[in-house]
Amino acid sequence: MPQGDYIELHRKRHGYQFDHFDRKRKKEAREVHESSDYAQKALGIKGKMFAKKRYAEKALMKKTLAIHEESSSRRKVDEPVHEGAVPAYLLDRDVTTRAKVLSNTIKQKRKEKAGKWEVPLPKVRPVAEDEMFRVVRSGKHKTKQWKRMVTKVTRVGTEFTRKPPKYERFIRPMGLRFTIANVTHPELKCTFNLDIIGIKKNPNGPMYTSLGVVTKGTIIEVNVSELGLVTPGGKVVWGKYAQVTNDPENDGCINAVLLV
Repeated sequence: MPQGDYIELHRKRHGYQFDHFDRKRKKEAREVHESSDYAQKALGIKGKMFAKKRYAEKALMKKTLAIHEESSSRRKVDEPVHEGAVPAYLLDRDVTTRAKVLSNTIKQKRKEKAGKWEVPLPKVRPVAEDEMFRVVRSGKHKTKQWKRMVTKVTRVGTEFTRKPPKYERFIRPMGLRFTIANVTHPELKCTFNLDIIGIKKNPNGPMYTSLGVVTKGTIIEVNVSELGLVTPGGKVVWGKYAQVTNDPENDGCINAVLLV
């Protein structure tokens, strides 16, 4: 017999304690107040983790409630029924339509709208921290190991100046700093040499995004003013997003596809 089944076995033989369900009900009622007290008292990382967990639970609960309300709700159609359009035996019935159909249409439209932002590379290989950074030993006996050198291509701002070596945590080598990308327009089938304005998102994490690391799958913002693109309102577009499609540290250049 498994070790943890002795409680179930005891209950099968002797039943529950006489006030078991009453105590259980009271315990569940207390849990709300206890979690509220803990949420108010918890500090630091524990408080953040607890708040994140509660937020996810509430969001899931709201979503579930909305789904149930959506499936059960009915509404009358306001359109007038033309004479002779419906058989006589159906005239006394209310013509109803489910709200679910409406919500499905909205969801479909959202998908279509989001579809134009689908990236060419939806999945990329995650880059490990050991591969991304190299440990730089410093100090008299090379015992200090808190510095890291970025081994991938990076993009830093035009006004960037390095910190003094004593305070520098991440070293981004000059030879791996790129400011230009070869961007292909998927509809025009042409490639342009464009300036990189900034790094929008690195799929490996927010730390790499803030450092400006460019790896395969990174979303970059490029200056497209040379292309002469205009909005429906007639304004000139000068910044658009593009996704990197190669490994820049291997090829020595950044190749990207414009997201249109």
